Amino acid sequence: MFALGKIPYRLRRLVSGLRYRTQRRFTPMGLAALGGFGFTALLCADVDQTLGYQVFPLIGSLLLVSTLWVWPFRSRFSVARTLPHFATAGIPMQYRVRIRNESPHTQAGLTLLEDLADPRPTFEQYVAARQSNRKRMRSFARTRTLARAGGPMAQIKARDVPEIPPGSEVEVRMELVPNRRGLLQFTGATLARTDPLGLVRAFSHAAAPQSLLVLPRRYPLPPLALPGAARYQRGGVALASAVGQSEEFISLRDYRRGDPLRHIHWRSWAKTDKPIVKEFQDEYFVRHALVLDTFVHQPQSEAFEAAVSVAASFACSLQTQESLLDLLFVGPKAYCFTVGRGVAHTDQMLEILAAVQPASSQGFEVLEQLVLNHSGVVSGCICVLLAWDERRESLVKRLRQMGIPVLVILVVEPGAGPGPDTGPLSDDPGSFHVLDTDHIQAGLARLGRG
Repeated sequence: MFALGKIPYRLRRLVSGLRYRTQRRFTPMGLAALGGFGFTALLCADVDQTLGYQVFPLIGSLLLVSTLWVWPFRSRFSVARTLPHFATAGIPMQYRVRIRNESPHTQAGLTLLEDLADPRPTFEQYVAARQSNRKRMRSFARTRTLARAGGPMAQIKARDVPEIPPGSEVEVRMELVPNRRGLLQFTGATLARTDPLGLVRAFSHAAAPQSLLVLPRRYPLPPLALPGAARYQRGGVALASAVGQSEEFISLRDYRRGDPLRHIHWRSWAKTDKPIVKEFQDEYFVRHALVLDTFVHQPQSEAFEAAVSVAASFACSLQTQESLLDLLFVGPKAYCFTVGRGVAHTDQMLEILAAVQPASSQGFEVLEQLVLNHSGVVSGCICVLLAWDERRESLVKRLRQMGIPVLVILVVEPGAGPGPDTGPLSDDPGSFHVLDTDHIQAGLARLGRG
């Protein structure tokens, strides 16, 4: 039974693989000739009623000649890329590729094609996508989700390569548009040469494995005055980045009975011949929590990807020079990552968001417990949620009962229905916003208007 279930999956892989190789091997003119070849082959079934069969051998001869012409192409090349540190989903970027001719002959008329890792899902991912999409009502959404699961992670335009003398190098500037966040893996590069008729390409492959981290798409946010006052932070900023406690040093003073010995300033005691201690004060500053909901049933959910982008937008837009921002989410385990006040940089939070995956082995109660354990130090909470049910409503209610201002961003897919009952936020409509995945930017623009 399990083997029979693999048949549709293998057929899909076979068809997609043939389509990919055909589109690479033949130019647009060659694809048109190939289509004409197949069409005229059907006309050959009745040579008495049509003359179309006479075109069949002509097109076949052209394709055969083109294939034989490029067949001897066996030149050797080496390739080296200069990639940036990061890319951003949906934003075009350029990078440089150096190509060295390792053959004893001058090479001209070449085209550079990049080779990326196979984006097609594994059998387990395919089954999970099929099972989750059977539960959905809209056939269009189902088709779009399955297509995206095996789609390329980036679009890279082919580039013509200048003439390369033997043993020489040339540099080509490539343009790349990432389709989604994550690790973009290059397996190599292909140098293609087209026959004089412009129908068929011959290939020479060069190994050049490399990777590029694609950060989540970000949206501009309107100016936001997030609620929440400065709160006492036990241990100060040092506690946010290391184990231990430390307050902010302000001055030196004379020793008083009961002062801890670890606060004694030994150099000052040596100079003044009387005990001197260091004086500290407790630190109070603003600290916001950014809660990301990773609990979703569809492995290739548009809403989940949009929620990650919304969280990344908040992470980039909030001013953290004088405050802290804690990212809370659940993956294989619960995570809390802090930026601001020199603890870490926003780019590091974006790197983490680039790798976030849906929580498959945990329940929402893990995230709920993580947020509640963290509630004692936060000034306000931004919740980016994927659903609005009893469990999530209860979490928001408990945060509000603790006196913590909450801003809820609910990300839903198109046609999910009217806005849900806001429950504990019904007295403050400006704290609850529903964003449609097709209109994320427009929805975020309304945040500043309350």
